[in-house]
Order: sequence, then structure tokens, then C-alpha cells
Amino acid sequence: MHELQREIERLYAIPNIPQEDLAIFATFVRFRDALTSGEIRAAEKIAGKWQTNAWVKQGILLGFRIGKLVESGDPKVLTFVDKGTYPARRFAAREQIRVIPGGSSVRTGAYVASSVVCMPPMFINVGAYVDEGTMVDSHALVGSCAQIGKRVHISAAAQIGGVLEPINATPVIVEDEVLVGGNCGIYEGTQVGARAVLGAGVILTRSTPLFDTVKGETYRATETDPLRVPEGAVVVPGSRAISKGKAAEWGLSLYAPVIVKYRDERTDRGVELEDLLR
Repeated sequence: MHELQREIERLYAIPNIPQEDLAIFATFVRFRDALTSGEIRAAEKIAGKWQTNAWVKQGILLGFRIGKLVESGDPKVLTFVDKGTYPARRFAAREQIRVIPGGSSVRTGAYVASSVVCMPPMFINVGAYVDEGTMVDSHALVGSCAQIGKRVHISAAAQIGGVLEPINATPVIVEDEVLVGGNCGIYEGTQVGARAVLGAGVILTRSTPLFDTVKGETYRATETDPLRVPEGAVVVPGSRAISKGKAAEWGLSLYAPVIVKYRDERTDRGVELEDLLR
């Protein structure tokens, strides 16, 4: 992969890259195939810490630069216009990935592992990595370069934001066996530790402090590190009072995600995933 990385970095640095160059396109297709197969990914956990592979993001952006708009779909039913470098993926039964009928779409360049279940309608964008046994529920989004672990349940209408730009920014990470409740939003490189549970409606961003009522701590993103939800934390939507000015006079409060407990046997029973569905 070192040779492919060097070539992608070289091509990305060309200011006015020609769209018609077949050699460039062949290199990109090689890169895209490796991304689709999971051979390369936008971020990896190394020595216990997630690190961004900036060159992979460069390769994804390169595809947009050299791609031309093409028409696809059935003219008698529904048509689409998008960059020809990122067509919708087609799955075969041998891949053991369930894509239930009803308007779902996965872009080429997204890795979807065996035993993943895609409930309609949902969307997985280029550069995303979705590991084994995960369920992406109805109206859910897995954004570009988001990294999703094993046996994660992304509930209905949840949004896992993608971080394609800036190049060096860590994308959103959701580790193994996390439950993301309905209508949750995870954005701006937030990292959710393994086996955490996000209650319905929880919103996590770089500017959102996370209040841990169990350990008496407050977690925040910094200039160099994203907001991180601790492993096994159970997070619900809460609020915090505004103590100054008119807002205090009016008794207003701001949204705040709150850790109310850590996973125990009772929590495990409540969020247990059914293997029969996979």
C-alpha cells in the first residue's frame, strides 16, 4: 500500500489534474477498490488511539475532482445525476449483507462487512467503514469516512456525521457494540467508546460538553482531541441552567448530554441485539 499512498499523494498535489487521463483513473479505481474492500480505511486504532489516514481522504477527494457527472437509474422510474467515480454499490447474496428493499443506497468506496443489515431507507457514504453485525436502521445516515465498529445498532433517523474535510481531522468513530438511539446525532469527529449507549435524541458535537454524573467529571473536546464518550457510558439528553443575564432571569437552560450510569446486566438485557435478525 505504500506505493499506492505515494501515488495518491502525488496526484492530489497536482493543481489542475486532467480528467481524461486513463492512467490516473486506473490508479483511482485501484484506490477505490481497496477502500470498498476494507483493505484501507480513513482512520485506524493504533496503540489504543485512533489515527487519521490523511492520504485516504486525499484519495476520496481526488475521485470527486476527476469525476464527471453522469446519469444513472431507470428513466422510466427514477434517475440520478452524480459523479461517475462514485456509483451506487451493487451487492451479491454471497457477500452476506442484507439490503432490504425500499430506497437504501451505499456508495462505492464504502466498506460494508458481512452480516451488516441495512433497513430502508438509509445511506452509507464513501469512505465509511461499517463492521460485522451492525444494523443501520431506517432513515439513518453513516457519513463519509465515519468508522463504525462491530455489532453496533444505529437506530432509526440517527445521523453519524462524516468528516472528510479538513484532511487531518479525525472522522466520527463509533466503537464495537454501541447502541445509538433514534434521532441521535454524532458529529465533528466525536468518538463513542465501546458498549456505550446513547439514548434517543442525544446530540454530540465538538462544542458540546458531556457531563458525567457518575464520576463527577465533564468531558470536552480540545484543539487537538475530539469529544470522547467513555466506554460503557449510558448517555441521555439533559439540560443545564444558564446562570447569567436575561436567560437566568427567564429561567432558561441549554441542552446538555448527561452520563447517568455505566452499563450493567440490566442495561445489557435492555439493549441486547438479536442474532436472528442478522
